Amino acid sequence: MDGRGPRFAVTDPPARPASSVRQAEQLLARGCPVEAERLLRRFLAAQRDNVEARYTLAVAERHQHRWQAALATLHGVLQAQPDFGRAHQEVGYNHIAECRFGPARAAFEAAVAANPALINSWRCLLKLYEEHAPPRGRHADAMAKMAAAREQIAFLDALPAELVTVTGFLSEGKLRDAERVCKRFLRENKTHVEGMRLLAEIATRDKALDEAEFLLESCVAFEPAHKGARIQYVNVLLRVQKFAKAFAEARTLLDSDPDEVGVIRSLYAAAASGVGEDRRAIENYRMLMGAHPRNHLYPVSLGHVHKAVGEVDEAVRLYRKAYRTKPDHGDAYWSLANTKSYVFTDAEVRQMLTVEGDATAADDDRTHVCFALGNAFETRGEYARAFEYYNRGNARKRARSHHSPQQLQVRIDSQIEVCTAALFKEREGVGFETPAPIFIVGLPRAGSTLVEQILASHSQVDGTMELHNILGLAKRLRGRAESDGPPRYPRILAELAPDYFRRFGEQFINDTRAYRGAAPFFIDKMPNNFFHIGLIRLILPNAKVIDARRAPLACCFSGFKQLFGEGQEFSYGLAEIGNYYRQYVKLMAHWDRVLPGFVLRVRHEDVVADLEGQVRRLLRFCGLPFEQSCVAYHRTRRNVHTPSAEQVRQPINAGGVDQWRHFEPWLGPLKRALGADLAGGEDRGK
Repeated sequence: MDGRGPRFAVTDPPARPASSVRQAEQLLARGCPVEAERLLRRFLAAQRDNVEARYTLAVAERHQHRWQAALATLHGVLQAQPDFGRAHQEVGYNHIAECRFGPARAAFEAAVAANPALINSWRCLLKLYEEHAPPRGRHADAMAKMAAAREQIAFLDALPAELVTVTGFLSEGKLRDAERVCKRFLRENKTHVEGMRLLAEIATRDKALDEAEFLLESCVAFEPAHKGARIQYVNVLLRVQKFAKAFAEARTLLDSDPDEVGVIRSLYAAAASGVGEDRRAIENYRMLMGAHPRNHLYPVSLGHVHKAVGEVDEAVRLYRKAYRTKPDHGDAYWSLANTKSYVFTDAEVRQMLTVEGDATAADDDRTHVCFALGNAFETRGEYARAFEYYNRGNARKRARSHHSPQQLQVRIDSQIEVCTAALFKEREGVGFETPAPIFIVGLPRAGSTLVEQILASHSQVDGTMELHNILGLAKRLRGRAESDGPPRYPRILAELAPDYFRRFGEQFINDTRAYRGAAPFFIDKMPNNFFHIGLIRLILPNAKVIDARRAPLACCFSGFKQLFGEGQEFSYGLAEIGNYYRQYVKLMAHWDRVLPGFVLRVRHEDVVADLEGQVRRLLRFCGLPFEQSCVAYHRTRRNVHTPSAEQVRQPINAGGVDQWRHFEPWLGPLKRALGADLAGGEDRGK
């Protein structure tokens, strides 16, 4: 790690408490709880919803031995902010004062679950575990809890005070404060692994995953035996879909503890699935389920592996097992819906409605259930109710998204400004001249998985997955620190020495080798690569690029109905997705002008209407001889990890082409965002 440290933007919840609250804290520190309470009540008369002030009021009440009043105040605090670790800790203190040790233990456990840096909660828990015997048959569980508490206390005792503070800020979502303190510490302790891990966690929460990966790779290099750092590193590698590297790191972890049946084996199973080692993934997930029969997450993960290999009935059984284990586990219901063929029972719909209406249920669970309910009601032909729940789920996702139409505009315009015909003429002859890669780009839900399945059915083509290599290269070229002026990428494409482009192309071929077999051609189906067609041309001039296009309203509404696992934040609003489609069309038209013939446009509706004709057109473009297996693509056995996995295993049908029309009464914002030229009919383009 260099001395500057990584740079990334962070966002925070509302500002720190007002000065009156800080004054009350100072009064408490001086042993004046009555004066502190008086000051806080005046403050709360004007700002009754200030959670920090209400929490501090509860502390003042406890200091006056008014334990029931304090508990009542804390009840309100935790209703407003259920994950407020210090409030749970205060609840524990009040229960101990009244010798109610069972509720105290539960409160301290909630406190450390929300904020692992609360060392006093850990110490109270250890004392409670040691002094109060567990129920019969739970001795082993109690011993494990005591060991965990001792381990965490020792860890926090050894952690520099600044990093304990960072951990607390992180637990309360105060990312800017956490970043500020952590970077200040690392300026004086540049290779401190725990500090780097915390900064990586800040980056991860802010979705600056390339920064997190950089930091954690450094941690593992500095301390190869640090299990926590390597676990964190594997988690980030999985999120950026660098499965081969994640698999190697997870294998190292499991080799050091081959009998482990927990987080390490779970990471290993996930990475194994990512690199196509499906039977190994299934074996390890089954081991985890055997060791943890009440865990609701493992059946869903195992179900995803079975779905990817085409064993949908087994996937359905596992998803249902997950919600039977935990009835409010929203991902289980959405996973059933995301098979695109499952039909929910009346009892399942009633259960989902209960979860969605439960204000105490986790927001993620309610969001997943909204999308599943939309699917359930659409299947039943109840389109108004279906749209209601699709819209509700999208609103929840949109509230937490970071999509910016303004930043999208800058990205599109900068590509058009920099990547001109003159640039490509000047840079002619650079790059790594291999014809092997076939890129499929476009928008999600536009038919790209079908195009991939057709091509991957050819004997000379390997199908892979949505590879992140081009996106990763673009991020590296963009740099860690954005200036206030034009973005560094793509401007840097006009500044790099010619040899860089060959090296980048060669590195792409080498880095993707782990995801393909021995065929002379392979597919990279990453829809968002449409931003980077200029970069692709410069580093891989003989590559083929296919633009999978679908009619605007059909494509956009299909994306609106989809709950994506990661990214695609533009899809959670009708206006947002319509604007995104319009900008995509604008950029693709630019590539057609400056790189004529480099991109083949394949419209989903044309594939449905004339499968063999479009198959022949695709194969001619790729320089491949016709093979009947590409027309019978649904018979090809291969892993498919996208939402269309089950659909591309069926013969072609026109059933989904006009499904959006059932929802046309509610699509006004989408039509306005698309504009009359796109919303009025199909996007025929070039």
